[in-house]
Amino acid sequence: MTQSPHSADGRTTPPDSALVRELRGQRGRTRPVWFMRQAGRSLPEYREARKGTGMLEACLRPELAAEITVQPVRRHGVDAGIFFSDIVVPLKLAGVDVDIVAGVGPVLGAPIRTSADIDALPELEDSALEPIREAVRLTVAELGETPLIGFAGAPFTLAAYMVEGRPSRDHLGPRAMMHSDPGAWRALCEWTARTSGAFLRAQLEAGASAGQLFDSWAGSLGLADYEEHVRPASGSVFDAVRDLGRPLIHFGTGTSELLAAMKDAGADAVGVDYRLPLAEANRRLGGSVPLQGNIDPALLRAPWGVLEAHVRDVVASGAQAPGHVVNLGHGVPPETDPAVLTRLVELIHSIEDDAPAGQEAPAATDAAS
Repeated sequence: MTQSPHSADGRTTPPDSALVRELRGQRGRTRPVWFMRQAGRSLPEYREARKGTGMLEACLRPELAAEITVQPVRRHGVDAGIFFSDIVVPLKLAGVDVDIVAGVGPVLGAPIRTSADIDALPELEDSALEPIREAVRLTVAELGETPLIGFAGAPFTLAAYMVEGRPSRDHLGPRAMMHSDPGAWRALCEWTARTSGAFLRAQLEAGASAGQLFDSWAGSLGLADYEEHVRPASGSVFDAVRDLGRPLIHFGTGTSELLAAMKDAGADAVGVDYRLPLAEANRRLGGSVPLQGNIDPALLRAPWGVLEAHVRDVVASGAQAPGHVVNLGHGVPPETDPAVLTRLVELIHSIEDDAPAGQEAPAATDAAS
């Protein structure tokens, strides 16, 4: 595999790819596909590579992070790698006391609850991001023509972890703070936005072809709260990287009622979870936004005939959108049989696009123009 060329300013120039074209609304005859949480999770080679290594340590060892990122591309033939990391890695790099506890998730040494706590938060230094840049450079060199997707946690999700101190079912702490102390909440979201923006920018500058902002917990919010207390911070992350010209995806779980607001935060494409048909998501977004999604992860354990029918429905449902990248409606469950994912990629690549009513689907050669 060959490394991507460099632009005049020294940044890595990502290769052209079906994934990037689709995210820009340039429809191909078949759909590109990748899976959230494909880096690791269900792969035996991942478990072997991670043996004796903690999650955050694995994320910060460039050679190991690169190897884990590439593993599902080698095995499944997906159309993109997703950078192996975790949304709390930039917190760790900034100096926040956080660890990932097996069976629990991210846990902070001390929750962030007051203005004084927020004022005391350290800023993420650019030099601390060098392990991330090096991991991306190694990954891009190994992937060759296959694009890499960078990612970061959205400000609300990071802030929710920081206020609760650990995963939460209802996120009452952050929801209460945004109303009881809106100044503190705004300051915390500004900090998480700066931190996530720097983390995502480092990946894109080092050669990632696209970026995705994950808002795992935004589905706990109503639309009014999201628009007033969350969207500006998410918009700041997109603003921090927009000049790099890479397509940007915004994804959240349980966010069917927030899709338009998430798009308005500055995304080029919107990820849709498994709860809402893509055709309806396209209608809510005015038919103007490329979509990503949204195979139900639970069906990965269903009989093949059931899964195949579901996938064909997902592809058909996404046909009206300007672009469609096939993905799961959330992450790969750890117990997934890897052979099912490989077969799924083969199926998706075999389905040729049916032109939406009144439109002619582009020929495969036109997609690269």
